[in-house]
Amino acid sequence: MEDSFYFADKTWPELEEAVKRNSLIILPIGTIEEHGKHLPVSTDSVIVNEIAKGAAEKLKGEIPTLVLPTLWTGYSAKEMTHWPGTIRVNPLVLIQLIHDILASLIEMGFRKIIILDGHGHHKGIIEVALRQIGDEYGVFPASVSPAGLSAELYRKIRMSQIGGSIHGGEWETSLMLHFKQKVKKEEFTAEDIMRYHSEFVPGDNFAPGKGVFWSTWGIQKSETGIYGDPTKASEETGKLLYEEIVQKLCQFIKEFYFYEPKG
Repeated sequence: MEDSFYFADKTWPELEEAVKRNSLIILPIGTIEEHGKHLPVSTDSVIVNEIAKGAAEKLKGEIPTLVLPTLWTGYSAKEMTHWPGTIRVNPLVLIQLIHDILASLIEMGFRKIIILDGHGHHKGIIEVALRQIGDEYGVFPASVSPAGLSAELYRKIRMSQIGGSIHGGEWETSLMLHFKQKVKKEEFTAEDIMRYHSEFVPGDNFAPGKGVFWSTWGIQKSETGIYGDPTKASEETGKLLYEEIVQKLCQFIKEFYFYEPKG
């Protein structure tokens, strides 16, 4: 396992050496939750795991990088339990779990840590944990959203209308097609496109917003467990998105890794 970039493959002497080399740590955070009739419940975890792997491969020879096992469970809104498959962790427990993972790494000696956030319900949770870590250790990990990294490109190439990419829609389905994952095309439906849009609520993860949070699950009831239009998904779109996300992620990692605080 000498050439592996997976943290869990290493022995403790190898990790001790990784600390001395100031290795970067990537922590992918996904979840297990229903994703409609066409996608597996592992979707969020698969996407961040594949992106972390792609970034680590691309960074070889430039930045010493280790990828932690994907944190596969987290918080999802209770509305999602109408369909089997969603495992829910209390947000306060999840904050503490993320905090303790980061604290463990920092106490080992690692200083450069990036969280790859693959689940829409986790943004605030992760940011609270990061602020706690910064206060306690004076170490400031970063959190990166694959959706955010690809938003500019996706707005140019998407085939679905606004409302077609929130949960289980074109964006996620295209990536899962590209990753050759289990995708049931015969179950594709545009029944649950998000139809509510306003000046303040864009009704899509990739439409410009106005700084308002209002849970999709409380605005429009889903019949199938998704919000979006997977019928417009394609492997080709997934490939373009994956390449864009990995390229932008590596670009940010280099900025983050080599930056030295002033003053």
